[in-house]
Amino acid sequence: MDEKTLIAKRVALELRPGNLVNLGIGLPTMVAAHLPAGVNVFFQSENGIIGMAPVPEPGAENEDLSDAGGSPIGAVPGAASFDSAMSFGLIRGGHLDVTVLGGLQIDEEGRLANWMVPGKMVPGMGGAMDLVSGAKRVIVAMQHSAKGTPKIVKRCELPLTSVRRVDLIVTELAVIEPTDKGLVLREVAPGVAVADVMAQTGAELIVPPVVPTMPIGT
Repeated sequence: MDEKTLIAKRVALELRPGNLVNLGIGLPTMVAAHLPAGVNVFFQSENGIIGMAPVPEPGAENEDLSDAGGSPIGAVPGAASFDSAMSFGLIRGGHLDVTVLGGLQIDEEGRLANWMVPGKMVPGMGGAMDLVSGAKRVIVAMQHSAKGTPKIVKRCELPLTSVRRVDLIVTELAVIEPTDKGLVLREVAPGVAVADVMAQTGAELIVPPVVPTMPIGT
């Protein structure tokens, strides 16, 4: 199993039947394809749809259906489409149960930076700030490091998306929960030792006496 699939499968285990879930651009969109059997959720994209389905088979794309990043998506029977005002009303009004976002850095306080790298041109913050501030639960799905540099750090060097603490971090190495006391190591990936996680993390981790393995198949 490749790293991104592992992350998506583990995040999917956090979703509950009936949840209204926003999937961010990139890796988070993979979550839709890995829901456990019997778990039916409503996927929302901030560009105006509830009922988003996994990316269609090649050749079946509809140019009028795309996610927030412009990638093609499908739609389940009964899906609803609406304008951006309605979409952000849902987000800012606290109606989203979960948002799954990518991350560039997360600090020891659980604060996320995911919208800009200084010196690189970006079109704007997009919906990231609204999603982190408005969703009931924020899950960050990201790879643990970038070119050998830890993405979980003592203090973010990149601009913060929000001062709100995220609820869970899922990487290819571990599941980490930001708490009032700090970052708690909740699970390790199959075949990964606690020492491996700590060696690739740039922030202090609180390690319980027993750290279970992620409950996913290989």
